[in-house]
Amino acid sequence: MNKKLTFSLAHAYRHLRKVDPVVGRLIDKIGPFTPRPDNGDPYERMVRSILYQQLAGAAASAIQRKWFGFYGDQTATPTPAQILKTTDEQFRSCGISRQKIGYLRDLAVHASENRLPLDNLNQMTDRQIIDALTQVKGFGEWSVQMLLMFHLGRPDILPVDDLGVRNGMKLAYNFKQTPTPKQAKQIGSKWSPYATVASWYMWQILDTKTPK
Repeated sequence: MNKKLTFSLAHAYRHLRKVDPVVGRLIDKIGPFTPRPDNGDPYERMVRSILYQQLAGAAASAIQRKWFGFYGDQTATPTPAQILKTTDEQFRSCGISRQKIGYLRDLAVHASENRLPLDNLNQMTDRQIIDALTQVKGFGEWSVQMLLMFHLGRPDILPVDDLGVRNGMKLAYNFKQTPTPKQAKQIGSKWSPYATVASWYMWQILDTKTPK
C-alpha cells in the first residue's frame, strides 16, 4: 500500500459501487486497490519520468543504470548541478537521446533556480501542481498526473489521455471501440472524488502494470 495514501479506501469503494456497478464488479473481481509504493522525492520522479518516455521498461532501466553510474552511483539520481555539467557527448554515451538531453537540462535549470515548488506540493491543488510542473519541457500533463496518483496519493485523478485507461474502459463496458479522451472524461465523471481508484482498476482489467 502506498504510504502516501491520503483518503479512505472504504469511502472510495462505497462511492464507486454506488455510482458505477461496473467498477464495483471490478473491485470484487480484482481485489483491493494496491498501487505500487513510491518513496522517491518529486525531483527524482521527474527525472525518471523523462528518462523512461517512449522506452520499454528494460531498455530504460539499462540506460538509467549506465547514466546514474556515470556519476558514481547506479542508485542515486544525478543532482541538477551534475546534469548541467554533463556534455552532450557524455549524455549520448549513456544512451540518452538529444531530445531528452534538452528535457533533463530544462528540469535541472528549473530545479537549480528554485522555479519548481517541489517542497510545497502537499499544500497545492491538483491543478496548481499540473500548471507548475508542466513548465518543464518534456514533462506533460500525463506525467504530472502519474506523480499526483502514485507519489502524492491524490484521490481524484482521471488520466483520459492514457491509452491503458481507455482500453480498460472499452473492455469493462463492452464498447466496440476504445473511447476517445472526451468520452473517457464523460465515463469517469461519475467516479469523482475517487477517479484515481477507478482508473487503477481500468489498468488492472487489462492485466498490465500501472505506468512507472
